[in-house]
Amino acid sequence: MKPETIYLVRHGESQGNVDKSIYKDVPDYALQLTPKGVEQAITVGSELSQLIPCGGICDVQFYVSPFWRTRQTYLHIAKNFPFNQIRYYEDPRLREQEWGQDMVARTGYSEDRESARDAYGHFYYRFQDGESCADVYDRVSDFMGTMFRDFEKPDYPRNVVIVTHGMTMRLFLMRFFHVSVEEFESWANPRNCGYYALQRQGNDKYKLASPLRRHVIRHKYQFPINEVDRGYFKYPHTFSYEH
Repeated sequence: MKPETIYLVRHGESQGNVDKSIYKDVPDYALQLTPKGVEQAITVGSELSQLIPCGGICDVQFYVSPFWRTRQTYLHIAKNFPFNQIRYYEDPRLREQEWGQDMVARTGYSEDRESARDAYGHFYYRFQDGESCADVYDRVSDFMGTMFRDFEKPDYPRNVVIVTHGMTMRLFLMRFFHVSVEEFESWANPRNCGYYALQRQGNDKYKLASPLRRHVIRHKYQFPINEVDRGYFKYPHTFSYEH
């Protein structure tokens, strides 16, 4: 049975969010939450416990990226729910986009690399020895196949919480609601421990019940099309996404 609600949660503030130079010395997967990130995780856990009532049966299925900061965020969220009513599944396909950090040469994040991505376009730009958003889109699509098969289990929980990363969340929504590359590139990451709620409707489709943050597209490449032809592309262009 399909769950009533799917929550996508970004991890709390991490060491990499406050000090980009740390990428030269610590692998991305090993970055941990800051004290502020811990507080954010505790807060979002409390909020989710209010949204997912535990008066009777409180089955919650967690899908979690194996990165340390997402595991830590999960732990602070999960402590708000009865231990014996939590299902946990860790999936590497939910990991962060790979930036191709070179731990031998000690090169990691740089503003030049991010600027190059802005100028080229976020979706198609591939970091050297890393991934493009298109690559992440593919593995998120593969993860969805697993999740949809899980939905078919007769005892599947009524609520899903996916603890992952900002870019992965955006690509999940892009794939789930079949939106265009241009629409995706207008979205910004949610804030640390921000979350999206996807609510099942009476027609058995899901609707995005959370606002999206936006940012300015910084590259100049826009598909040349007139308004007459635009209607042939059946992409949704409002917050009322349904799937």
